[in-house]
Amino acid sequence: MNASEDAHAAGRLGIWLFISTEIILFGGLFLLYSMYRLKNPADFHAGSLELNRVLGTLNTVILITSSLCVALAIDSLGKGRTRKSAWFVAATIACAFGFLIVKFFEWTAKFHHGLYPNAKVLLSLPKGENLFFGLYYLMTGLHGVHVIVGIGVLSVMLVRVLRGTITPQNPTYLVNSGLYWHLVDIIWIFLFPLFYLIT
Repeated sequence: MNASEDAHAAGRLGIWLFISTEIILFGGLFLLYSMYRLKNPADFHAGSLELNRVLGTLNTVILITSSLCVALAIDSLGKGRTRKSAWFVAATIACAFGFLIVKFFEWTAKFHHGLYPNAKVLLSLPKGENLFFGLYYLMTGLHGVHVIVGIGVLSVMLVRVLRGTITPQNPTYLVNSGLYWHLVDIIWIFLFPLFYLIT
């Protein structure tokens, strides 16, 4: 195994270890959500009715599209189509910004209605609804941070693809960034039904 192959193997191991820790983190939060939901089914149902399913669905479509784009970016790079790969990375970044914009409008509407932590309106509601919105902001907010990190990472990848430092012979960084972005997408695929669909 040469130095390049060693670096590739180490990079792949590193990203999978990172993904494992993220699965443990969000897995714990999903478990916590499930426990509280079992104890407060009516309040969680009432809380979920306050969420905008149209915006939640739109964000799901945006993230699935972004995962497709990053997969096409990696595939294009493998075929030597560097410029096309760069376009797909840029499209992934655009989708990520689109997701955050939709989430901003959704959160803004909730804040306008007083449905945010320690707001008088929310504190006047049953304890279960407070738990629901506490978990909603914690989990979707943490996911949003991952989206922002993803934008930063993918932006670096875009520059490196355009500069030719990521090539078909050396795709490790783009592949690992794609794995991270798929993780971000998968987390949302779990968050969406938990908060928006299961009533």
